[in-house]
Amino acid sequence: MRPVALLLPLSGERAALGLSMQRAAMLAESDAKLMFALDTAGTATGAAAAAQAALKRGAAMILGPLTSWEASAAATAVAARVPVVAFTNNPAAQASGAYVFGITATQTTTAVLRYARSRGVRSVVVVGDGTAWSNAASEAAVKAQRDLGLDVRAVAVTAGAPLPAIGDAPDAVLVPGSGDAVLSAARALRDSGVQLLGTVQTLDHRPSAIDALDGAWIAAPDPAAFGSFSAEFEARNGGDPGAIAALAYDAAKVARTLRDAGRLSREGLLGTESFAGVTGAVRFRTDGSCSRDLAILVAAPDGYRSVATSRGA
Repeated sequence: MRPVALLLPLSGERAALGLSMQRAAMLAESDAKLMFALDTAGTATGAAAAAQAALKRGAAMILGPLTSWEASAAATAVAARVPVVAFTNNPAAQASGAYVFGITATQTTTAVLRYARSRGVRSVVVVGDGTAWSNAASEAAVKAQRDLGLDVRAVAVTAGAPLPAIGDAPDAVLVPGSGDAVLSAARALRDSGVQLLGTVQTLDHRPSAIDALDGAWIAAPDPAAFGSFSAEFEARNGGDPGAIAALAYDAAKVARTLRDAGRLSREGLLGTESFAGVTGAVRFRTDGSCSRDLAILVAAPDGYRSVATSRGA
């Protein structure tokens, strides 16, 4: 039986995260003969060398690496001989042949806008802070407006500056992240009666953030599913695994599901209807992207609760 290789930064500045991801993956596949880890050191050169080592050891599939530059280097080194399921959320890695398994800005933005449209929202203003995620969410919202029947406008805010004029009051305001400038805008807009929307990176458990986001609809993985995974991880390893470690757990489950079905291959990856996971059920596409089911959460004083599911964002 051919094994699966897990490419992670087990040395360097992201070593602690890499170790947490390795431990999470081993919850889904504990047999070292069926899954082994290789260190990328968090660099493109290290990722390419690790990918080549994985091929020499007979790997049928590569899970990882973590970043887009590592993923591109690994996929290029592999040259399509085996699938590379990378943990990055940067769609740029698809160009190298890697599958982008991270939760992308497009997935979570589209999911929350689809839900908002189903609830009667017709106009949305996206309030960004200039970060890469915020910019990607704004771009995704603008691209989705025709398909969803929405009118979308985007404005930018900076810390300490007043909220720019947004014209006629929209039905909803999308805040892609949870930076101080965005949360300040969210607090002001919430008090005006506008419906707030958020993405997975809007989730913030600080009391001040929850207060600012009270009543917001947010697209993210189901907290109940993550809670079960987190409890299992803590019982085995101690500590909080974090959301990125959950991706490693889900990827290892994908590989195990395919092995159990005798389909540990690119054909199996693309031909399977859906893979269940802590970060949402996913289906892989031929272009290297994934469709992902996400929960729609509502922010409340006691936290976030799930009220709906957005299918295949």
